[in-house]
Amino acid sequence: MDIREKLCKEFPVKPDHMENIISLIDDGNTIPFIARYRKEMHGSCDDQLLREIADRLQYLRNLEKKKEDYIAHIEELGKMTEELRADILAAETLAVLEDLYRPYKQKRRTRATIAKEKGLEPLALEILAQEKTEGTIEEMAEAFVNEEKDVPDVAAALQGANDIIAEIMSDSPEIRHDLKEMISAKGIIRSKAKTEEDSVYAMYYDYSEAVSKIPSHRILALNRGENEDFLKVSLEIENFAAMGIFYRYFVKPGSITTQFVKEAALDSWERLVFPSVEREIRNMLTEKADEQAIKMFGQNLKPLLMQPPIKDKRVLAVDPAYRTGCKIAVVDENGKVLSTGVIYPTPPQNKKEEAAEKVHSLIKKFGVNCISIGNGTASKEAEIFVADTIKPYGGKVSYMVVNEAGASVYSASKLGAQEFPEFDVSLRSAVSIARRLQDPLSELVKIDPKSIGVGQYQHDLPQARLEESLTGVVEDCVNSVGVDLNTASPSLLKYVAGITAATAKNIVAYRDENGAFTSRAGLKKVKGLGPKAYEQCAGFLRIPGGKETLDNTAVHPESYDAAKKLFEILGIDSKKISKDGINDIEEKLEAYGKVKAAEEIGVGIPTITDIAEELKKPGRDIRDELPAPMLRSDILSMEDLKEGMELQGTVRNVIDFGVFVDIGVHQDGLVHISQITNRYIKHPSEVLKVGDIVKVKVLGVDVAKKRISLTMKG
Repeated sequence: MDIREKLCKEFPVKPDHMENIISLIDDGNTIPFIARYRKEMHGSCDDQLLREIADRLQYLRNLEKKKEDYIAHIEELGKMTEELRADILAAETLAVLEDLYRPYKQKRRTRATIAKEKGLEPLALEILAQEKTEGTIEEMAEAFVNEEKDVPDVAAALQGANDIIAEIMSDSPEIRHDLKEMISAKGIIRSKAKTEEDSVYAMYYDYSEAVSKIPSHRILALNRGENEDFLKVSLEIENFAAMGIFYRYFVKPGSITTQFVKEAALDSWERLVFPSVEREIRNMLTEKADEQAIKMFGQNLKPLLMQPPIKDKRVLAVDPAYRTGCKIAVVDENGKVLSTGVIYPTPPQNKKEEAAEKVHSLIKKFGVNCISIGNGTASKEAEIFVADTIKPYGGKVSYMVVNEAGASVYSASKLGAQEFPEFDVSLRSAVSIARRLQDPLSELVKIDPKSIGVGQYQHDLPQARLEESLTGVVEDCVNSVGVDLNTASPSLLKYVAGITAATAKNIVAYRDENGAFTSRAGLKKVKGLGPKAYEQCAGFLRIPGGKETLDNTAVHPESYDAAKKLFEILGIDSKKISKDGINDIEEKLEAYGKVKAAEEIGVGIPTITDIAEELKKPGRDIRDELPAPMLRSDILSMEDLKEGMELQGTVRNVIDFGVFVDIGVHQDGLVHISQITNRYIKHPSEVLKVGDIVKVKVLGVDVAKKRISLTMKG
């Protein structure tokens, strides 16, 4: 297989660009570095496409390696034919390859192998050939009766022959392929209750759906129900349809052995092939559902990480609880902790006046202008308390409920203990909730991405694959925003291209010992950070206020000379570049001629375009261009909601069948996929992402079940 050629057919990339991408990956370059700084080599592919190509490249290489191993093993057995070799080399998936290799795999001792040991293989092959038209099958079997070999009679001989024929059929790659195709197209997946107990799986207690139509989230729900022993799940296909495939390959009419072969085919199907193919089909459905869920998790995680920071605000965080009280923390504009404590406005204490006095005093003492409330236990009561408490400030103090998923994981972690050894676990959570509002990216990178809670069925998914995918999302976000080299934590630095967790710690240790970095070049003195790592990471690290203006941009040090030549030909005095940048650089470049400038400087069009974009606004944060988070100063209850009421809300989670929207009622409302837009969409992610501010109308409210139905139509 020509892997490059196959990748070109699967992805919208030119052959020479694909060749370059493969070389860049093989040379140990990171995806963020390739995406940003090697655009000329790959035609400006984005990081997501490059990751998909890298994953597919690995899959195809693994496939080729398996082909080599399997061919070598079959040759050792002396059973290789030119036709088989051609089929193996042409296999495009691991499933097809495994079916081809199946007859040559070392098997555990089966009924067929026992029958072969008894010398019954010649009988089986003679029966399967179906060439005899006279006599009886019993007469054929008589010659193989042998007490010494434990074949006491004709029935035993024929049973052994049946077992051998059934296994030959079950090993047929053609039969397995056709059956899988048929079940995928016409099969039914059915679930039945294994218990009379009510559960969240009640809708699946007597449920069926076509294999070809069942959506990913239902596959994962059925799997979980089965694993938790509430459901029995099976595939169904009519026997006669399967038999048609067996007969096509193995049954020849007119022989005295034809009926016997038909019966062996039924035995092969029911005892050997169907259980195996059912497992394969269900595994295939699960893998597809897993990939969809992992993709959805990544799509939700990215906008959450990329939420704009709420800058220049002093934040008071409330980590809600009942019995133990709400932990509070005040942090300044830079996330430094100014005060911590506990208030008891929630049941059973209900000390609302005392709690309000404490909050008022902190607002006045520290100039708090924003309150961050965790969305966990007692969040509704805490939100009502905060909304009532800040009313006297007339909108000068606002609040936001933030997703606290993973805050407890962080606060109980080694990292949380290192950052705040003087605080107990619950106070660390409050600090994390405050900082999440100020700079979601810097705070959320401290938490295992799986614990952030913007997916579905994350605990059921293949954990290594999920971690790999989500780590890629975090890397892309961190590198697209850029990282302040002099303030970044090791948790943030380790996601920068080319920097490992150990190197991140070394950078912080060097900074603590030698003071702030004054240039990117200073990184070369950090222990364990060699030339390759420097090349990969330098462009993503920022030094605000350093000696070199370019150190606070995404311009890579390798392009500094090109940037300075650009200044010269455009008549820009680099010493006079203000922190506000060169507003008219793009106009000047267009007037001079972008192609002409690129040729004179010796770089490609993408590089010169990126340099100009960066110099327009050095140190810019791309997150500032996104809609700001929605801050509130008042609250509704579910009882306040009426059908037809129009509200504004924030998308909190996007899943296969709809989106959950925070409308300030503590309970998120569901906009079903059918209520998102008037046009047909396959998936909610085509229209919405986490963090979007949307207008919704209330369709219905079920207070008892805490369900709110919303629509975005009209």
